[in-house]
Order: sequence, then C-alpha cells, then structure tokens
Amino acid sequence: MATFQDGKFALSGDSLIENFDLLTIALDSSISGIVITDNRLPDNPIIYCNVAFENISGYRRNEIIGHNCRFLQADDRNQEVRETLAAAIKNGDSTNVEIRNYRKNGDLFWNELYMAPVKDSEGKVTHFIGVQNDITARKKVEHDLRQQKALMEKKIDERTLALRDSEAFLTSIIETVREGLLVLDPKFNVISANYYFLKTFKVTLEETVGKELYALGNNQWDIPQLRELLVKILPTNNPVVDFEVEHDFPHIGRKLMLLNAYRIELEGQFKDQILLAIEDITDRKEIERRKDDFLSIASHELKTPLTTIKGYLQVLERTMPDDASEKFGSTLGKVSKYVERLNNLIAELLDVSRIQTGNIELHHADFDFDRMINEVVDGFQASAHDHKIVLTGHTNAIVNADETHIIQVLNNLLSNAIKYAPQSKQVDLNISNVSEFVKVSVKDYGIGMNAEDKKRIFERFYRGSDIQKRFPGMGIGLYICDQIIKNHNGTLWVESEKGKGSTFSFTLPKKGKNNDEQQ
Repeated sequence: MATFQDGKFALSGDSLIENFDLLTIALDSSISGIVITDNRLPDNPIIYCNVAFENISGYRRNEIIGHNCRFLQADDRNQEVRETLAAAIKNGDSTNVEIRNYRKNGDLFWNELYMAPVKDSEGKVTHFIGVQNDITARKKVEHDLRQQKALMEKKIDERTLALRDSEAFLTSIIETVREGLLVLDPKFNVISANYYFLKTFKVTLEETVGKELYALGNNQWDIPQLRELLVKILPTNNPVVDFEVEHDFPHIGRKLMLLNAYRIELEGQFKDQILLAIEDITDRKEIERRKDDFLSIASHELKTPLTTIKGYLQVLERTMPDDASEKFGSTLGKVSKYVERLNNLIAELLDVSRIQTGNIELHHADFDFDRMINEVVDGFQASAHDHKIVLTGHTNAIVNADETHIIQVLNNLLSNAIKYAPQSKQVDLNISNVSEFVKVSVKDYGIGMNAEDKKRIFERFYRGSDIQKRFPGMGIGLYICDQIIKNHNGTLWVESEKGKGSTFSFTLPKKGKNNDEQQ
C-alpha cells in the first residue's frame, strides 16, 4: 500500500508497480505537470511524465525519459534554488520552489515545483515525485506591474525624446540588415520596407509602401503558403520561425525564401502590426546541394579503387615470402592499417550522403541488448590496452532495432571517450531501463567542452576549436550517431564541462520506432 505521512509518500512491497496503470490514468488527468524520477539509478533519471508535463515543456515523452530534471534549466545552471533542490534530494526531503526553466523551443517559463520523496517499507528513498505548474503568467503580471510603476515615474518629455532616438537608431539598423524586412498593418498593407527588400526583389519604395502585400508586383506575392502563414498562424499569437517558401517570381526567377514573422502585441499605434523578415536562401541551398552531390559522388568514386587496393594488399599478405625482411612486413602492416582507416572514413562519408538524401536503411530485428553491449565492450577492451572500460548496470531487455547501427553508435562513443581522454585510463559505461526505453551512458574523464561546443557538437562537420588543434578528424561521427538514434525515435545528448570530461547518453525504445510512435 502507498501511504502519505509527514508530507512524504511511503510504499510497501511492489504497490507502485501494481497500481501503475491506474496511477497513469489519474496523473494524465491532472492539469499540473507530474514527473517521477528513479533515485536508485545513476543521475536520478526521469522514468515517467504525464501529458501536462509534455505540454508545459514542449518536449515529447521520448525526449524526456532518461534525462535528469536539470535538462529543463538548459545552460541557466547558476540559480541558487538549484542548491535547495540538491539538498532536498540528498536528504530525502520534500520542498517547494520557483525555478526558471526553458521549453524545447528555448522559451523561458517559470515553474512552481513541489517535490516529494517516495520511500519503501524500510524508509529508503526509491523515487521522487515532482508536481509542476507554469506560473509564467503570474511572473509576467508581477514584472509588468513593476515596469508600469517605473514608467509612471518618468517625465513625458524624457520618454518622448528616448522614443525618437530609439526610432532613429532602429531605422538605421533595419536599413543595414542584409535580409528583407517589411512592416505590415493588421490588414497586411505595407507600412515600411527596408533597402535590402527593395534591392532583392527589384521594386521601388513607391511601388511597395501603402500597398497590400498580396498585390505587390502584379500579385506576385499572393503566395498560398504565405497567406496561410499570415492568416492562420500569426493570429494565434505564435511567431512563425524559419518557414521555407519557394516561389517563381516573373522578373527575378525562382527564389527559396526563409520567412520569420512576429505580431506586435503593444497597445497604441503599433498594435497588431506584423514584422516580416524575408531571407533569400536560394544560393545557400544550391551550394549545400552541390556540396552534398560532391560528397556522394566523391565517396562512391573513392570506394571502387580502394576496394581494389585492399584486394591487392590481401594478396601481398598471403603471398609474402617466409624470408621477407621485418621492415617489409612492418611496412605492409602500416599500409593495411592506413587503408583500413581510409576505408572507414569513406564509409562514414557514404553514411552522411545517405542521411542527407534520406536513403539511410534500418533493418529492425529483436536482439539481446545486454549481450550486444558486452560483445562490444569485450572487443574494445581487447584492443584498448591502455584504457579500462568499466561496465555497470543491466537491462535484461530484448530490443527491436537495427543492431548493426546501434553497435556503430556505441563504437563511436567509446572510441571518442578513449581518443579525447589520453591522460585518463578509465571509461565508464552504464546501461539501465528507463520506462519503455533502454539508456546508455558513456563517461570519460578527458578534456570536456564549453557551452558553444555542446550546442553544436552533433552538427555535420562541426569540430570544436580546441579539438581541431589537437586531434585529427572530420566531425561527422557524432552527426551520424545522432541521426541513427533519431531514426530509431530515441535521443542522444551530452553533458560536459571544460576540463572535467563528458558524458554522452542515448535512449532507445525497446519495442522499436513504430511502436513508440503509436503510443
């Protein structure tokens, strides 16, 4: 039975598991966000979240399970209230705090969190339950009241002068921005247009200002996608971010544009005006397409002669005379080693090409997850004599996934852990069950990375400045790993501090991508 005494939950036996279905239905009915973390697992990961928590945070369930709750604070980790939470978790106490969190899209929201420990019959903390409410609106009202009081204290003349200066300053900035900017009234008539818009679309100020957007240039801006964007999306008070529109203009040809639109919610003369930023990305996309084409062609063309070279090397190795010199054998071994390295590099380039063209193939099948992990570790340990891989945890799980690709991800993470921690002798590998997912964490004690590198580490061809100077590579391994895990409907992330090592973790649905999408 589950009881509540002195502000804390207490459990006897397996009552939490036995009543989990009922609890899930009840918790999903709550308008408050609710999470449950497993204090018995490393890093106290989230094992359950209700629908309200998904709506508050903006993350899907498969992006939440397995993470520590601190991922909601993003890089805003210097909040004093975090020490209060840490102390409560350490001591197994309840606590009630207000903390700054960030949604998936980066928006700040204030969270009122009530956290309580769950104890077993022996009084040991096994889980924590967090009940969360979005109090951003209340904080906004409090902030607005303070702002209003401050504004009332200013003189009208000073405020008018400041507004004039700001208007002149903003106008100067707008005219120097290298993308088209339009200001529209609520009826979509153009109030102002910057120089770059006029230059890009070869129109004059007289032909633009005062005209309805859709009527510009003999109705060339009457684009269905743009009309839907302005009529259906903006009135919901949601900004439109990085919306791609392709259109064939009569005088300048086909353009691929990136649109960003915001509706001004201020009162007064600017009320309900629309800011529309139009970036011409036609040339950039063409360059990216050519680069991808070159990557695909080059990697395929290199594969053929390399296969021939490998064949000749194998012939030389098999027919090497018994009286061949030690230098000859050593040289042949080095050539084979570097040919294999080149072969792996070309294989990675081919993987990138397949990912970019959407041709990556996954062959899902059931396999013993723990057996696969142990085989990979044994293989690495046999060759990595200077490092010890410490494996902890178990899942006893049968996972439906592409085993070969998951092995590729694990090999890459372990290789990086050894490569970027040359002074350390240990790599920690932990596996565990988190709800319907398995979680893998690879921790090294190496150079670590800064906040900027963490944000971009999974980008194609990205390499941190310090890493680029000290270690060879092309920056595609982690990009491939990230895409493989995403294609399995899992998530891959990193936690790291400069000089304190890195921990790469990923989650994988046990029953496969299709099953997870149906839930």
